[in-house]
Amino acid sequence: MKQSSIFDFMFEKKLIKKPIRIIELFGGYGSQYMALKYLGANVESYKLVEWEVAAIEAYTRFHHEYKHFECDDLTSELYNLGISNDGKVPMTLQQIERRSDEWKQKVYNNIRSSNNLVNILTTKGKDLEIVEKNKYEYIMTYSFPCQDLSLAGKGAGLGEGTRSGLLWQVERILLELKDLNELPQILLMENVLMILSPKYKDDFAKWDLALSKLGYKSYVKNLIATDYSIPQIRNRTFMISILGEYSYAFPNKLKKEYILKDFLENNVDESYYLSDKQISDINNWKAYQKPFETMKQIEKTGNSPTITTRSGAYAAGMILVDEIAGEEREVKEYKNYVSWEDNKGRINTQDNRAYSKNVVGTIPAMERGVPKILIPEKTKKGYAVAEDGNVVVVREEYQGMYQYSKSDKFMQGKDRFTKNKELADTILTTPKEGVVVKNKINGSESLRIRKLTPKECFRLMGVKDRDYDKIADFSNSSLYKLAGNSIVIQVLMGIFGELLGIDYKKKIKESVKEIV
Repeated sequence: MKQSSIFDFMFEKKLIKKPIRIIELFGGYGSQYMALKYLGANVESYKLVEWEVAAIEAYTRFHHEYKHFECDDLTSELYNLGISNDGKVPMTLQQIERRSDEWKQKVYNNIRSSNNLVNILTTKGKDLEIVEKNKYEYIMTYSFPCQDLSLAGKGAGLGEGTRSGLLWQVERILLELKDLNELPQILLMENVLMILSPKYKDDFAKWDLALSKLGYKSYVKNLIATDYSIPQIRNRTFMISILGEYSYAFPNKLKKEYILKDFLENNVDESYYLSDKQISDINNWKAYQKPFETMKQIEKTGNSPTITTRSGAYAAGMILVDEIAGEEREVKEYKNYVSWEDNKGRINTQDNRAYSKNVVGTIPAMERGVPKILIPEKTKKGYAVAEDGNVVVVREEYQGMYQYSKSDKFMQGKDRFTKNKELADTILTTPKEGVVVKNKINGSESLRIRKLTPKECFRLMGVKDRDYDKIADFSNSSLYKLAGNSIVIQVLMGIFGELLGIDYKKKIKESVKEIV
């Protein structure tokens, strides 16, 4: 395990010159394959290992032609394959039996259409069918579950029986492939930063040694989405392992061009805005829950909080957006939220006006004044000031997402969350991030808070709208979860671009321009 050094120039730089066959273990909706397609690579989706039903269907819609396949006993076949409805445990025979024949046929068709082996536990090396390596470059990716490396998973780690411990199933498959002389030429791992923490360093060193014994030379680096034209603070650990003595350098950073606002939809349904009750719930949360505490204004960087699997519920977080508020009415319960700041930085509260039942902190336009929202927080000042376009984290959720600090220590909780004005935090499977939006009515301006939409979350994961539209009919909960569990496309484009020896910066810029 190493980062690039001067000694690596002793080795030939690895460049892919053959058609690529990609094998995605724990593949999700196929962000790795999507990145290669966005780069224009000569690549085919060769094998997939993914057991969650929604992810399987998304993968098929994104990357394959849906076909019909005959099966005599769909219930038994799906049970034996080991499908999962929640991505945590396999469905029981009884659960599958209760599903309609139409549902079972669709799931089976999606599995067969996407060349999906489904269950990592039952996948054998020979099932990957790695052949004719003189003609093809095989890339095997393994973004294995991160839950047991996080606080949310109680730090269970990489031991046997944990979800994160499925990493050792990858070792088993590689050992089987070695016996067949069919090892893939390139491996790519992605996971949370915690995998490099002191707590798990021995396990990770064990993994690196296992790869070395198989003949792989590995390179590791933490890459953040904000360095690759996506305004989301999503920092992840990547490991490239190359069979043989080759050098590899991770992609260089790109100049920042966009902020969170560039990724927002113009017209958003009212259901994404906080209601009176939701605002009241937030205002009445107990102190230990620290409502709003993580909303800070440190610098105007323009990035989004990290998209996570919790990117949907109002208790998870919101954003400020530019929309018309509605009819004016009196609401005294908005005291301490309704405020304005004049051009000298003086804060005033106004406790008797708001626009529409869903408006938070509505402020009539004042001469030389700028609309603001005061966000209560446990600091000496007692509040932070939110403006149009700011990211607001409404509630601290210890989801086990970590920020790597300069002191090589891992931070959690409030130290982990985004405090920058216009960055999105990590996209979660159930959102905790949101946006502040400016409203204009009769010449007056007001502010509202709303959630990120599923489409915005996918944009912040680097997915183009034309691809997102293929799965737009999924439930919001499924969409948020799919986005939060995935990898930012443009970061992968940089990683693969180095292997392909192409102008990946130009390709990344083109892909992001199409999104915004």
